[in-house]
Amino acid sequence: MNDFASGAPESVRSRLVLPLDVGDLSAAVAVAKRLAPWFGIAKVGHELFAEAGPEAIERMHQLGMAVFCDLKLHDIPNTVERAARAHARHGVEIINAHGAGGVEMLKAFVNGAKEGAADVSAPSPITLAVTVLTSEPDASAFATRLGYAVEGGCDGVVCSALETDLAASRGMKAMVPGIRLAGGDLHDQQRVGTPGATIASGATWLVVGRAVTGASNPEEAAGLVAAEVFAVIG
Repeated sequence: MNDFASGAPESVRSRLVLPLDVGDLSAAVAVAKRLAPWFGIAKVGHELFAEAGPEAIERMHQLGMAVFCDLKLHDIPNTVERAARAHARHGVEIINAHGAGGVEMLKAFVNGAKEGAADVSAPSPITLAVTVLTSEPDASAFATRLGYAVEGGCDGVVCSALETDLAASRGMKAMVPGIRLAGGDLHDQQRVGTPGATIASGATWLVVGRAVTGASNPEEAAGLVAAEVFAVIG
């Protein structure tokens, strides 16, 4: 019997991130409503933001979900600072930028995020630097970009399950995509991990997409993910 068939405790929900990689806001809301009992954080990425803009963030907040603004900012420092400030004004809880942009860009990113939140009297969002995409087999740039994230003042990094211990060793929180249940399809991901093992390795959050949303029974799959996480964190 799946003890998490109808939902998960907040200790688990707060660690699970649901990617809403759809372009239609109505479809995104429907998926979020269906899986919110297991996922406490909604990931708003490029496709959904391009179609729905800040309304997507507002709707997820209305559902009681925190928002991870996954737009991977990457530009000259001034532009990134201004963009981070604008996104933070919408009260997003987590925001990211590409670590490849370097230390000065990440410093501007962190500053902009803090200033934008202060503009609306909201808590400062958690700032993450994207290290190496999990679709890339070569992670040789990870250590350098992790160093940029630390020096740039970020709260953490986006990395694969294979690098969470290194992130933790530098005091960084870790947002980990590419999560698959044992035996699941890898799709376009190269560096993946299972929910329980990845949490045990030091991950702060797990981004779990197609392993759940692409399952024949998404609720059942979500319950299996939650059970693995709970078995580790208790």
